[in-house]
Amino acid sequence: MDGTTTNGRTGGRWIQQWDPEDPAFWEATGRRVARRNLAFSVLSEHIGFSIWSLWSVMVLFMGKEYGIDPAGKFFLVAMPTLVGSFVRIPYTVAVARFGGRNWTVVSALLLILPALAAAYVMRPGTSYTAFMLVAALTGLGGGNFASSMTNINAFYPARHKGWALGLNAGGGNIGVPVIQLVALGVIAGAGAGHPRLVLAVYLPLIVVAAACAALFMDNLAPVRADTGSLAAVAREKHTWLMSVLYVGTFGSFIGFSFAFGLVLQNQFGRTPLQAAQLTFLGPLLGSVVRPLGGKLADRFGGARITLWNFAAMAAAASVVTYASSIRSLPVFLTGFVALFALAGLGNGSTYKMIPGIFDAKAQDRIAAGATAEEAAAWSRRMSGAAIGVIGAVGALGGLFINLAFRESFLVAKSGTPAFVSFLAAYAVCSALTWAVYLRRPAGAADTADTPALAQV
Repeated sequence: MDGTTTNGRTGGRWIQQWDPEDPAFWEATGRRVARRNLAFSVLSEHIGFSIWSLWSVMVLFMGKEYGIDPAGKFFLVAMPTLVGSFVRIPYTVAVARFGGRNWTVVSALLLILPALAAAYVMRPGTSYTAFMLVAALTGLGGGNFASSMTNINAFYPARHKGWALGLNAGGGNIGVPVIQLVALGVIAGAGAGHPRLVLAVYLPLIVVAAACAALFMDNLAPVRADTGSLAAVAREKHTWLMSVLYVGTFGSFIGFSFAFGLVLQNQFGRTPLQAAQLTFLGPLLGSVVRPLGGKLADRFGGARITLWNFAAMAAAASVVTYASSIRSLPVFLTGFVALFALAGLGNGSTYKMIPGIFDAKAQDRIAAGATAEEAAAWSRRMSGAAIGVIGAVGALGGLFINLAFRESFLVAKSGTPAFVSFLAAYAVCSALTWAVYLRRPAGAADTADTPALAQV
């Protein structure tokens, strides 16, 4: 697979030719190499998600002696989602510019910075500004998702992208409940006064993830920096429509993951230990079922699964709203965990839709005279760029959710108004999915766009 190339893209970790759509190549070589890269991509992304969600557990250690009110804590856990959203664009470009394996090593090592900074500031008397700056630094972990997904998207053929992207993202998402379980162990074993023990667990894991990426992952030479693709997908209406849908699914997952413990403490009076015993349940289930969302999308179509998923999320939000209004913890947990599971399913199905949309549009290029290989290459470039943009915008949903909770608890001393707004948002996303990707206007002629997109 090695050969002569330019721009320094040579050596044992650079693969010069990669054509996963060729069945013979895939069976002989591609599948094995893709699976190996997927496995270590998951490991690095997993640690990235754990560090990104670090402050969802650090706030559980912050008692009255820290002098930060509930509204301040919601703002604190919102900061990493804001930064994580913005860094996803450059992280996406970095894969093509430096190579997927190379950037995975760098992005993993960068996680040492927020981990060390958090270990330094986690003590009473630290200024709120310092906490906010360190929380912002943990946003670097959010960028790992975009670069990892863009990289793995290039390794797999279209027929396996739903499963591969779902598995990659799900394995990364599990980093959220895992760090919450680590925090639970620390609080239960050492008490709420030892937050640095959480960092003592993760600092060596960061080094392990970087070392594994360096030793076992590959760069794809055919995947090159293409800022033109970013500009092109920014002009594509489906990029922004899918961004809205991803705000509803991934934004919900990451926003609820960060806020769950605070909601339990402030809405239901749970202690840090009691909250930590429950916070991991929803993120764990949402992470585990994400590959299933991709698998169902591979079989039945991403748009169909996404439509019914948003309808179910609206129903679950109505249960949570009711439970919040009567302050019933058992009913609340039932509805909230269901929201997590549905958000995970929706994450998988919406990400399957992205390459599907550009694969459908690639058929127009073939009709205009492009070869099948040229059209497939265009689709890979566009879907890779779109994944970065959509992932960045979608992560902002986590910011919106935490700001909604902050405002809700400030004004109403309850999360109920926030849950009502989430219910309305899911209803809008469901209607949007149907109107754009499933509805066929009565009597309309089959265009090259609508029937093809109905199959994504």
